[in-house]
Amino acid sequence: MTTPLGELETLEAGPGRVAALRRRTRETDVSVRMALDGTGEASIATGVGFYDHLLTSLAHHSLIDLSIQATGDIEIDDHHTVEDVALVLGAALAAALGDRVGIQRFGDAAVPMDEAVATAVIDVGGRSYAVIDLPFRGVKIGALSTQLVEHALEAFTRTAGATLHVRGTGRNDHHLAEAAFKALARALRSACEVDSRRTGVASTKGSLG
Repeated sequence: MTTPLGELETLEAGPGRVAALRRRTRETDVSVRMALDGTGEASIATGVGFYDHLLTSLAHHSLIDLSIQATGDIEIDDHHTVEDVALVLGAALAAALGDRVGIQRFGDAAVPMDEAVATAVIDVGGRSYAVIDLPFRGVKIGALSTQLVEHALEAFTRTAGATLHVRGTGRNDHHLAEAAFKALARALRSACEVDSRRTGVASTKGSLG
């Protein structure tokens, strides 16, 4: 399978809106399986505990079944693993969406978590762009570098073919990051839903991208 990442190993493709991909480099080995029409089941193991927590929330609140197995050079730091998981996750979404015919395309959500609140607005119409504003106060949340939350969201959009705007405020970094991923999950759920009234793609020009 050829993607913005180059060649990815396809482990599974359909039937239905299902994709499973693997990417291996000298730095990481990442496998992602995604079923869009799921129940939110998650099996996540990246080696970065708080990242696993965020991705589990993403699956649960989007109702996307998600399995991620990753190993990487976390003895150096968490950067390569976090980024590569996000890249393969986005590529899996693009593969599972296929031609994107008949989907809602757009989604938005706002999610509070105690003193924090985050909003996510997404367009899965094939155009990659990210605007992320999450003002974290610290350097780490558990083993996850806070600057990599924004980087992961940007990497995800690059391969997913999605435009994403995420903004949030909060005094607690854990709450802010989790609210952001839950908001993304809810927005994704709406955007990827099949629209029973739609024939063709959701674009007046008749094509996406």
